[in-house]
Amino acid sequence: MPIYEYRCADCGKRPSIFFRSLSAVEASPQCPNCGGRRLTRLISRTAQVLSEDSRLDQLGDSAALSDVDENDPKSMARWAKTMGQQLGGDELGEDFDQVVDEMGDAPDEPNGTDDDDL
Repeated sequence: MPIYEYRCADCGKRPSIFFRSLSAVEASPQCPNCGGRRLTRLISRTAQVLSEDSRLDQLGDSAALSDVDENDPKSMARWAKTMGQQLGGDELGEDFDQVVDEMGDAPDEPNGTDDDDL
């Protein structure tokens, strides 16, 4: 049961069309968005299934941390969101999302002071 991706020359969208069998693949499928028949078949992206250990190894890679500025709360918030998504996202709960959002909204210095004010 293949699913093929196409680009429609009429509406510009990229529909994915499901066929019940290989023999059902039409020579000229119809765009489900606009009904057009000028479709070009695309090469679909592939996904690599990784074990949990492999995912954790990639997360610990120093290259993944190279663009994180530990002194910038927004940079840390972006990093935490990425880590949260990689580690299961929904399982972390709403508290995690709230804390990460608050990290991104935090002032650069605690209590809004700079080192110059001291």
